[in-house]
Amino acid sequence: MPEYGVTLLSGGLDSTTVAAYAKEHVDYISAITFHYGQTHSKEVDCAAQVASIIGIEHELLDISFLSKIAWYSALTNPDRFPVPADRSVEKIGYGVPITYVPMRNTIFLSLATASLESRVLHSIEMEGVDPHSVVASVYMAPNVLDYSGYPDCRPEFYRAMKRALALGSKLWTEHAVSVNIETPIIDLSKAEIVALGMKLGAPLGYTWSCYEGRETPCGACDSCILRAKGFAEAGVPDPLLERLGRD
Repeated sequence: MPEYGVTLLSGGLDSTTVAAYAKEHVDYISAITFHYGQTHSKEVDCAAQVASIIGIEHELLDISFLSKIAWYSALTNPDRFPVPADRSVEKIGYGVPITYVPMRNTIFLSLATASLESRVLHSIEMEGVDPHSVVASVYMAPNVLDYSGYPDCRPEFYRAMKRALALGSKLWTEHAVSVNIETPIIDLSKAEIVALGMKLGAPLGYTWSCYEGRETPCGACDSCILRAKGFAEAGVPDPLLERLGRD
């Protein structure tokens, strides 16, 4: 039963771990990275490196216009809405933070599904692949720390989106193939994600989690704090910091 998959790769710790996981589980996998008008390209550059190291096809899609409509966010409009810094771990994840980008995951998921549907429809309608033998999956990387604060990282969001995408697709209405939304780390802590990434041999040393685009991570934003906590609790040094130290 051939499985076709698209994994959303931001270049961060979580999405890189999921990309490595998808590579192990999917017959035909590719990665998509979105340039959505975020204020720096550090993660985008890392995504290209990660995909090359893992050995999967990679596509960068420029949807930078999103920053013009999803402007109420520190990630698309930091001059107006500064990135929170030095918050305690206890405060991170409660309430929707200003780093939430309006409808970002909804848009990402729709675009990734469009890419995947095109690929699978071509296989069925042009190459004669039996639709009853096909599995189609989009891989995403929300986790327990994300969905406590971000509404578009909750399990119920993905369950609802799966049904909506099926109802709006030719793949489902004509061929009865539903696109799965796979979120393999959604119930994992950051330490568990680190452990899984290390087990899979994911190139975590080439990932970027910081909300800032400096030469080195700021160490103060929510993402840096959670990353540091994850590596500390996993009992392993952060390979990114080791690599930057050598450089």
